[in-house]
Amino acid sequence: MTTNQKNTFLRAAADRALRPVTEKEFGLFQKLIYEKAGIYLAAPKRALVDSRLTKRIRELGLDSFAAYYHHVVEDRDGAELIELLDRISTNETRFFREPRQFEFLETQIIADWTAQAAAGMRLRRIIAWSAGCSTGEEPYSLAMMLRDHFPPSAGWEIEILATDLSTRVLDRARAAIWPIAKADEIPAKYLKSFMLKGIGAEAGKMKPAPEIRSMVRFERLNLNDEVYPVSGAFDLILCRNVLIYFDNPSRMRVIHRLLNHLALCGYFFVGHAESLNGVTDRVRPVMPTVYAHAGGQHSLSPAVNSPYRGVGAMP
Repeated sequence: MTTNQKNTFLRAAADRALRPVTEKEFGLFQKLIYEKAGIYLAAPKRALVDSRLTKRIRELGLDSFAAYYHHVVEDRDGAELIELLDRISTNETRFFREPRQFEFLETQIIADWTAQAAAGMRLRRIIAWSAGCSTGEEPYSLAMMLRDHFPPSAGWEIEILATDLSTRVLDRARAAIWPIAKADEIPAKYLKSFMLKGIGAEAGKMKPAPEIRSMVRFERLNLNDEVYPVSGAFDLILCRNVLIYFDNPSRMRVIHRLLNHLALCGYFFVGHAESLNGVTDRVRPVMPTVYAHAGGQHSLSPAVNSPYRGVGAMP
């Protein structure tokens, strides 16, 4: 038997020996993930835990989910816990996701900020936070739109903090290279102005121009932590399609921690399946899934019945 044949045989034997996660083992991971990340895995997620952790268990040469659980909790530097949370995290995103929100940002909020700056009512500085940024499409979409309306030549400064629980997706976000097929998600004017098309060995790929990349800073952050290591008050916080992974107590804690960092004249965006109505009185709705700080002075009034139109090349 050759070495390759032997390795194949051993891998096949290991695959046969690793039985599916049991109910008891799932309960251990369910409790651990909830305690460390605030993410609640309901019983139907047992198959997800099985499929996403099986490969890691084999990589480590372990023979059961129970053995892997003990490996995680006994790892003193916490590296394997981060690996576990990376494997469990679901990361689905695209450029200019939920286009009505981006239209509202452009036609209402940005227009309001522009008028305030012209009247000397605000500094020409925008600070935004993409909380749950995944592979980076969201903060880079935001960067393109803000840079288009607030150029440095007009004295504007823009800072975007992008955070996520997963180190794996943050590495991809920092690399900021995507298949050219994703260009269809980006409005034509932004695509032309801010995205670079790969040539030669990089053909079939695209990446943001340096001026866009320099606007975004990526950091790992666990929204379940009691204190967020961020400073300043944000004009805009996007936490979209993230809150759905928390149970009600964890969700409430995360919302209030995030709102602690929202500027008095700031706005808070959530996902299409999420709502803060009846959850907190610290913000008020200005359109579905977009909220303004209740303690600030905003020019925008609640827009319950406002019409919205699709934007150009947005999906």
